Amino acid sequence: MIRLCYLDESGTPEIPGTTSHFVLLGLSIPGASWKAKESQVASVKTRFNLTDTEIHTAWMMRSYLDQERLTGFDQMDHRTRRQSVTQGREARLVREAAIRGQQHADKLRKELRKTAPYIHLSRTERVDFVRSLLDLVGTWQDAALFAESTDKRTLRAGTLATAVFEAAFTQAVTRFHFRLLNESCDGLLIQDRNETVAKRLVSLMKFFHERGTPWWSDIRRIIENPLFVDSRLTSMIQVADACAYAVRRYCENGETDLFDRVFSRFDQRDGRFVGIRHYTGAQPCNCRICTAHGRS
Repeated sequence: MIRLCYLDESGTPEIPGTTSHFVLLGLSIPGASWKAKESQVASVKTRFNLTDTEIHTAWMMRSYLDQERLTGFDQMDHRTRRQSVTQGREARLVREAAIRGQQHADKLRKELRKTAPYIHLSRTERVDFVRSLLDLVGTWQDAALFAESTDKRTLRAGTLATAVFEAAFTQAVTRFHFRLLNESCDGLLIQDRNETVAKRLVSLMKFFHERGTPWWSDIRRIIENPLFVDSRLTSMIQVADACAYAVRRYCENGETDLFDRVFSRFDQRDGRFVGIRHYTGAQPCNCRICTAHGRS
């Protein structure tokens, strides 16, 4: 058996960045069950008219003022909603260009493109979609989640974003390999294409293959270097993104609705959740992750 591990992150590794936490998460499934799970994810997407749409959970979960300002939005069908929001946004961009300049309008247009695929869904429907996606993951008994959630506020001033990312990546690789050893199978890492970190991660993996990680001297069960894929074409990367978002929102704000749907899927051994860690430095923490990890 070969296990696939899809990696994606939530939050920013920069300090301070725009989030207090950075989460790198791996969604691991047996290669033999990939096709069936892809089909299940596709069915959820189709139900919400999101077929062939890339899912960015953080952008989906925002409130869209364009929708809230439309009278009777909830009563419109999906096509009318999309037309109405698009027309409203185009009119807004014309006003912004006239008042604040074309450069500002171009920047706003770029931001609006990120939410454009989801404007036919109300916020309630978008939340229901993410819940449905995570509920699906919760039913995958053969799946395992691995994650490192870093509270950046506990790091030394001047810590580089690359160091934050690489530390989280090292933790995820080590935990995934531990699962592979327990199952006596091989595994493959699949990462969202990120040109800023790809070269460094390949170098890091080559080092791990030669000398191991700080916690494991030999990672022979992980095949090759990470494969970098286009998340627009790979549903499991998008599912990993949703799981990472759920972890970050729990660590930052104590939000349990999404987190509870996937928490049981984090790798466990001897009653401890060894697949996830909430790094808080020397600061004590009594969250569910730290308690389940044995570090409260």
